[in-house]
Amino acid sequence: MVEVEKLKEFLISSGILKKEAFEEALKKAKEKGMYVGDILVMEKILSEEELKKIEAYILGIPFINLEEEIVDPEILRIIPESIARSHNIVAFKKTGNQLEVAMLDPSDLKTIDFLKKTTHLKILPRLTTPNSIKNLLRQYHKTLEAEFSEIVKKESEKIISKKEEKIVKEDLKKIAEELPTIRIVDSLIKHAILQRASDIHIEPREKEIMVRYRIDGILRNIMRLPKGIGPAIVARIKVLSNLRLDEHRLPQDGRFKVESEDWRYSIRVSVLPVTDGEKVVMRLLPESAKAFTLEELGLWGESLERVEEALRKPVGMILVCGPTGCGKTTTLYSMIQILNNPGVNISTIEDPVEYKIPGVNQTQVNPKIGLTFAEGLRALVRQDPDIIVVGEIRDFETASLATNAALTGHLVLSTLHTNSAAGAIPRLIDMKVEPFLLASTLNCIIAQRLVRRLTEEKEQYFLKKPQLENLKKYVDLERVLSILKEEKIVKKEDDFEKIPFWRPKKDAEEPYKGRIGIFEVLPITQTIKEMITKRENADKIQEQAQKEGMILMVEDGIIKAVRSITSIEEVLRVIIE
Repeated sequence: MVEVEKLKEFLISSGILKKEAFEEALKKAKEKGMYVGDILVMEKILSEEELKKIEAYILGIPFINLEEEIVDPEILRIIPESIARSHNIVAFKKTGNQLEVAMLDPSDLKTIDFLKKTTHLKILPRLTTPNSIKNLLRQYHKTLEAEFSEIVKKESEKIISKKEEKIVKEDLKKIAEELPTIRIVDSLIKHAILQRASDIHIEPREKEIMVRYRIDGILRNIMRLPKGIGPAIVARIKVLSNLRLDEHRLPQDGRFKVESEDWRYSIRVSVLPVTDGEKVVMRLLPESAKAFTLEELGLWGESLERVEEALRKPVGMILVCGPTGCGKTTTLYSMIQILNNPGVNISTIEDPVEYKIPGVNQTQVNPKIGLTFAEGLRALVRQDPDIIVVGEIRDFETASLATNAALTGHLVLSTLHTNSAAGAIPRLIDMKVEPFLLASTLNCIIAQRLVRRLTEEKEQYFLKKPQLENLKKYVDLERVLSILKEEKIVKKEDDFEKIPFWRPKKDAEEPYKGRIGIFEVLPITQTIKEMITKRENADKIQEQAQKEGMILMVEDGIIKAVRSITSIEEVLRVIIE
């Protein structure tokens, strides 16, 4: 990215833009937290290609347009797709020991140096357009798809060439270790990792095996496989996970690891008998994943301050609430990283231990041998911890022990399955925890959901009256508008018909990428404590918390939609679900 002053100097001195017009664009860029060049393109003052040519001239780097270019797959593969996507850098031409790479940010010297060391080639950077990068990244996908489909088809045929009856009768361990089966399972996992999938579902149907990936929270059909190779794939996964090959009637859980030069993953496996065979779900957990900061998770403003204040307290209980798959564990791990320093003893009891954190004592629940959350928690209290992390509060015993631990000088972090922050209180009272104990121990309750992030392939639009009327069914728009004005996200004179929202472009290849949390943070103030003691219901507690400044999840979602992070449709999809 070119320095703003240099871009300003060039545009004004060359007569492309007047000083006033540039200053106006710069003001808008600062308001939206964007690069001024992107504002000039958005407002059609410059085309994307014109901007990149100007930047290339200023930087003294050749410009190249590759929007129609087809690159040799062998050259494309010199830079792994994961690096190409994360750094917007793609190899497109190789001459002798020189490799020409197209980039959006030629000042990224760290990546250029890394490629020089790993490829042993001289790297020649070329500035290009985002559409050129998209075209080249699309070719990775096509190459991978073709390679993936070819491997699976070819290896499936080798397995199917044996009669299905023979597969069942043969030694399953032998089949699991045959090359065709190994290649299919390896390809399924590799493809899922490159697609940024969090889960792989292998589902036996009446006449076929359906493979689906969960990407950014949405399940997508990937491919259909012949029914006959199902037992071989399941057997291979069981061997990797150290599960019983001869057990087909009971559910089994296990895990294994995969790694390459670019990634290391721990894979959690669940095998479940269904009517047409055995269904396998594999959860992909990147071992290299670093904990997010609270800001990166999506917390901001007063909500962020309230969580940080709760984390500064040496005793009490912090709860993270929401349904399965809403990112509760990720939030918990982020808080652990904030608290993790040599002066404290942090002990956890989890099911399962998803990520290993240096300096933290992590224990895995094992109900088969009697190591439940409650038993583990009993033992943890005797381990002189300062901070106790309980993966989930599921029953009275765990809830009671966690509350008592918070009461006797520990900071306790845990998760709970409830739909809202206020809903956690009656849920714990239903578990027979005494209200006066809750009022004494609770510091803060966080509820959350995950929404998909918009990519750059988005467009601006304005809400019309029918859309606003529909939105009023789910959220108090007047309240959201006052928050937007208070936080200076919109102007004081704006109303919802003047506020721009964002949605994916109709022809967007990748409308969403990655996810971010929408939150509500309920601090346990004196008034809330009194309401807990009186056993007030969740609605009344929520109403009081709103009066005290709590932003609801749906309101946080609409604010993030105004800030062009996500779309209204995505927020409503998650909230209505």
